[in-house]
Amino acid sequence: MTHQEKRAWITLVVSAVAYAGYVAVILSRADDGRLTSTPYAGVLLWTIGGAIAASIVVEIVLGVVNPRASRVSDVRDREIGRLGDHVGQAFVVIGAVSAMVMAMAQWHWFWIANVIYLCFVLSAVVGSLAKVVVYRKGVPQW
Repeated sequence: MTHQEKRAWITLVVSAVAYAGYVAVILSRADDGRLTSTPYAGVLLWTIGGAIAASIVVEIVLGVVNPRASRVSDVRDREIGRLGDHVGQAFVVIGAVSAMVMAMAQWHWFWIANVIYLCFVLSAVVGSLAKVVVYRKGVPQW
């Protein structure tokens, strides 16, 4: 498994786990049933920061466990990375457009922030999943 594939797996798992944790905390704090009255900003920022830190720590641990693993990327790695990034970027655009429409419709900030966060997570998860699939099955020939 190449270093880039390991990084894709790390991003996939850490992003999904962090978002699931965020949703669990927010749902557990919704006492009156209204999510818009639930304090979310601190949890959102801690979740994002924790996911970034966890990704870094896991990558360092993998580097310590296998110090001789090659970090050299070749043309195939760059093509797979580019493909995964293109797949993931679609969700960033969807999130931005959705947030813009929600802001123009004057939706509550809670929903706008959560749609943006969800689309960032989907971008990371789907982009990483695309990379992993291509590493396992090969680059599709069009």
